Amino acid sequence: MKKRGRGIGCMWYGIGNTALPNPASAVVEWLDDATVNVLVGCADIGQGSSTVMAQIVAEELGISSADITVISADTLVTPEGGATSASRQTYISGNAAVLAAIDAKKVPLAEAGIMLGKDPANITFKDGLVWENERQTELTIKAVIGSCRKQGKLTLGSGWFNPATTTLDPETGYGIPYGTYAFATQVVEVEVDTETGRVEVLKIWAAHDVGRAINPALVEGQIEGGATMGLGYGLMEEITAVNGVIKNTNFTDYLIPTILDVPEITSIIIEDAEPTGPFGAKGVGEPALIPTAAAIANAVYDAIGVRIYSLPLTPEKVLSALHEAE
Repeated sequence: MKKRGRGIGCMWYGIGNTALPNPASAVVEWLDDATVNVLVGCADIGQGSSTVMAQIVAEELGISSADITVISADTLVTPEGGATSASRQTYISGNAAVLAAIDAKKVPLAEAGIMLGKDPANITFKDGLVWENERQTELTIKAVIGSCRKQGKLTLGSGWFNPATTTLDPETGYGIPYGTYAFATQVVEVEVDTETGRVEVLKIWAAHDVGRAINPALVEGQIEGGATMGLGYGLMEEITAVNGVIKNTNFTDYLIPTILDVPEITSIIIEDAEPTGPFGAKGVGEPALIPTAAAIANAVYDAIGVRIYSLPLTPEKVLSALHEAE
């Protein structure tokens, strides 16, 4: 007999290293043609951080992200960025990139004020043009950079960001371990075969508070990938060790999800701007995998009425739990 059930899993997750210094830095430089080089230490391992850095700097400078070149994670030339871990790069390196871009705008803004005969405090850059008191002018950012170059004025800036954290009290554990937190809820629907013990995940709904989605497509990719990892954690990934020696050392007997195991995943992006984040953003990498296994376990309980307290929920464990409940 096949029985269906639904379960819910909720989580919160601290962004960045726990109660430790956690800095990152960036360098931004306008080139002669008003394109921009961005140097950041954060390693893009597939999550799209280089794209996000380009978008963040472009937004701050008032130009297109197509005019940004990001050089990242090159220890020969890029500044410190810290590890690509703890879901920290969008929040921490992103803030460093914003500060570097603000610094890189100072000379061009002052030059634009001179060229227009206006107060630089009322000057902004947007869509490749110079704006004064929210009104578009005919002056281009490229012309401003060209004027700076003719006078030998360098147009570059640097910035660094370290979240406002504290160490934890050794006795009470009290302190401020993180600069911000991610929150998420996932709902899973499963079908359990009571004759074989096999659990099939039919659908996942994943709602994640990401602060602000700098790049919604990348956020959805992170959520879908994380939920898939959580599915593997919940149903199949199990290490077999004997006397401290791992026996299942390859993917023929240490199973991970294939595309045939992945259900429909509905990503729900919740945007509640983080005041300390770059344009309100914060991390989403690891949070996406945390609630999935718990939601699966709760869905199995909803389906068969038996609570299983160890992961993964293999067919053997499900059958054993059903037999014990008889």
